[in-house]
Amino acid sequence: MSDLLKVTLLFLTLTFARPTSTLAQATGTSKYKCMIQMTNYMGEGAYIVISLINSKGAYDKTLYVLGPDKKWYNSIKEWHKFHAKKTANISAITGASVTGGDRSVNVFEIENSKINAGYKIRFESAVEDKDYNVKDLEIPLTTEALSAKSEGTGYIRYVRFSAN
Repeated sequence: MSDLLKVTLLFLTLTFARPTSTLAQATGTSKYKCMIQMTNYMGEGAYIVISLINSKGAYDKTLYVLGPDKKWYNSIKEWHKFHAKKTANISAITGASVTGGDRSVNVFEIENSKINAGYKIRFESAVEDKDYNVKDLEIPLTTEALSAKSEGTGYIRYVRFSAN
């Protein structure tokens, strides 16, 4: 095979291979590291559910649950209604609860097609014998919001995301 033919085949391969990899990235998922810094409240560890909310304001998917004991899931009232109707195995996306002043870092996947498409990430929190916050924090699922620091309104002081 001549060198000219080899160079031509290489050029054609690289030219047509690029759109395929771009398409795969747009339709796949990306992992994000999520750091939650809690306020300095007194009391038990907070249960926090991180959910994907669609453009109509309805739950789409549970991304992560901080709090291992299922008997307390009913204290996260709005999410519990969704979870009871559409029970999913969440054991793979469950971690420890976090107490006042603590920091938690978790990794979860988000479908690339849902970024910049009207979705939000909701952080819902509850502490035993204390207030429940249906929207402790709600972040638009946009490229810009995923790179910013977002302030909570309840037990969460702030949240930061970074690509994993």
